[in-house]
Amino acid sequence: MGEVTFRSDMTVNLIEAMASDEAVVRAARVSSGSRGSLEADKGLINYLMRDRHGSPFEHNAFTFYIEAPIFVFREFQRHRIASYNEESARYKELEPVFYIPNGDRKLIQRGKPGAYKFGEGTEEQVFLTKTELETHSSEAYLSYKYLLDEGIAREVARMCLPVNIYSSMYVTINARSLMNFLSLRSLEQGKFPSFPQAEIAMVADEMENYFSNRMPETYEAFIKNGRVAP
Repeated sequence: MGEVTFRSDMTVNLIEAMASDEAVVRAARVSSGSRGSLEADKGLINYLMRDRHGSPFEHNAFTFYIEAPIFVFREFQRHRIASYNEESARYKELEPVFYIPNGDRKLIQRGKPGAYKFGEGTEEQVFLTKTELETHSSEAYLSYKYLLDEGIAREVARMCLPVNIYSSMYVTINARSLMNFLSLRSLEQGKFPSFPQAEIAMVADEMENYFSNRMPETYEAFIKNGRVAP
């Protein structure tokens, strides 16, 4: 293992995709056996989105590889609408890579649960956050390594580690479920505003870019209809 390192970014790579607007249209039209022009197909996608006929959007799949701190994955996996395989600290020694928010990350929380407002931190607060997180992360990893070196099982030694350590996982999800995820975890304000934590929104933004490129007509209808998943 190398030295303790710190990151303030996320990795989101599209590994493979069986996804297209044509697949949505094909699934929808099988019920009537009809065919349409490209313009009619675009209108059909918008109709399906607007009136929330969701099942045609399930006949596709995106597989993403994601690297993010563990606390992001714990939020991610509240969405029981995808298949997840995450690296296991029971079976492998985790790399000493930790998330530290950059200086632009809002640090001050005001308000009540469900209605928090976040504001900029002072220079002193930014410095304090960075210093304390780096110190705690480094010390925690030293304790983790010490336990491992003393023969303690990985599944026990990992209890030393904070939730800002990076993990990795594969996520496979269909477009309907992806739109549900994006509607809740993006900072974009649709018909129903969402207020996600900044770090999971960073992941959602990258996933949304891949989605918009692979299924542009579906994505356009998603935006046009207020970012509401069908």
